[in-house]
Formats: sequence, C-alpha cells, structure tokens
Amino acid sequence: MKIILLKDVSGKGKAGEITEVAKGYARNFLFPQGLALAATPAAIKRVESELRRGSARESLDQAKLAKLAEQIEGREIHFQAHVGVDDRLFGSITAADIAEELSRVIASPLDKRKIDLDKPLRQAGNYEISIKLAKGLEPRITVVIEPGKA
Repeated sequence: MKIILLKDVSGKGKAGEITEVAKGYARNFLFPQGLALAATPAAIKRVESELRRGSARESLDQAKLAKLAEQIEGREIHFQAHVGVDDRLFGSITAADIAEELSRVIASPLDKRKIDLDKPLRQAGNYEISIKLAKGLEPRITVVIEPGKA
C-alpha cells in the first residue's frame, strides 16, 4: 500500500515521502497514530503544499535567528556580585541570569535553555559562553563577573 508520511518514521522514511508499506501496518499503526495518509492524488497535493509552506516558514525563522546571532555575537555582559575569599561568589550566576541580562541588552526574549552553561558560575572572572540558537548558529558572548555589591 502506498502512503505519504506526515512525520518521520524510523525505518520507513521522512515526512513528506511516499513509501510502500504493508496494509495492516498502515491501517493499524500509521493511520491511527497520525503518522501517514493514503497516497491519493488529493493527499499528495495537500502534503506538497504544506511542505512548501513549512520550508518557507523555516527559511524565515532561519533569517530571524541569523539576525539575532549577529546581534549577540561578541557581546559582553557584566555582573556585579558579592564575593568572599579567593573571589568565590556568595551565590552563583546561572543560565537564567545570563539569559535575562542578555534579553535586556538585545531587547529580545531569549530562553535560558539556549545558554550553553554546564554549571553555574561561582567565581569572579571572565567566561566565554556560547548561545545555541540553532544548528550551526552558536554566537559567543563574554560574561564578566566583577566583585561588588549584589
């Protein structure tokens, strides 16, 4: 039976591909799960138009992310924190803190999950941090933690 995959199915293909599968597999698994449609001429037209719209939308999103990466690249963000012995902070600077400050600086919201930070920063100093916007778009910023009043 010929079907059109609506989502990626491991072992069968990627979304938008037309492939041949057993009738039982299509009727009992793929169709009820919303993973595929029967390959009729009308369904093929509909899926092709949806894929074109999706690729156009994706290219717009990529352009926006590239512009955002350009704004972020090379920025320097300063934090003042109360420090103790050996320049250790009395708290920490987390990915959420960095995202909040960077969002304020670039005037655009940024999710804390995009900040590539293994563990919170607990000492004063300079840190190179990358921001994972998309595959291939990872601008780097410098986070400067200075001793001072929190």
